[in-house]
Amino acid sequence: MNAYIFSGQGAQFSGMGKDLYDLFPQAKDLFNKANDILKFDITNIMFSGSEEDLRQTKVTQPAIFLHSVILAKSLGENFKPDMVAGHSLGEFSALVTSNALSFEDGLKLVFARAMAMQKACEAEPSTMAAILGLEDAVVEKTLQSIDEVVVPANYNSSGQLVISGSLKGIEIACEKLKEVGARRALPLKVGGAFHSPLMEPARIELAEAINNANIIEPICPVFQNVNAKGITRPNEIRENLIAQLTSPVRWTQSVENMIAFGATKFIEVGPGNVLQGLVKKINRDMETESASV
Repeated sequence: MNAYIFSGQGAQFSGMGKDLYDLFPQAKDLFNKANDILKFDITNIMFSGSEEDLRQTKVTQPAIFLHSVILAKSLGENFKPDMVAGHSLGEFSALVTSNALSFEDGLKLVFARAMAMQKACEAEPSTMAAILGLEDAVVEKTLQSIDEVVVPANYNSSGQLVISGSLKGIEIACEKLKEVGARRALPLKVGGAFHSPLMEPARIELAEAINNANIIEPICPVFQNVNAKGITRPNEIRENLIAQLTSPVRWTQSVENMIAFGATKFIEVGPGNVLQGLVKKINRDMETESASV
């Protein structure tokens, strides 16, 4: 069974999607439609912008969403998912390609999400760090002992957990986690504490947009970040999507549950191959590949 997985933030690169635009009339139409919806020329930035241009909040998330969704749609009948999942931002791509959300609604939500997250980041300086070489339970227990906002944010694979919180909370956590045996504790170059309570203002803002979006039953289960379960009921999808901004991404558990559901191959859709690497760390025997047209 094929599990299609969709890239998250950080995988962007200059030139992304240009091949699809040049090769497929449908892709060209969708890129042009995106410019109209967003009211700025995102395709020009994607195809020829600098790294710095692509790092703008209003660009990064829609750009990765567009590359992923338009690539999936360009596969035509070769896109046959038995299940889908996306890492953080990638969950919106997974929902659109499984027909739970329209392309237009998906793009509008992703843009609203990006702007709401940016606002929350500016309101309270915060950050994230990658913790390598410790069991999840040890990280969780250590964080509970810190009197600052600092929480698990991304359960990426065995021995790789990203934490999120206030600047002071992350600083204290990195020191304490190294003391209890972390191989590395690496502060990340991100704009804020994603998937933490500090994103609550963004969650409230985005909830209204998600509640107004037309979400229908997908063509296959969507393994959502919040609970790592394959969901098909629109109301559940909606609730999990709203909770996602302040809850951890349970990627390890999602991959394990997809394998238990019958996944035999993981196909990464979007820029980069980060998720394939994580799948291999979770189960080295699993077949992985990048989607290509």
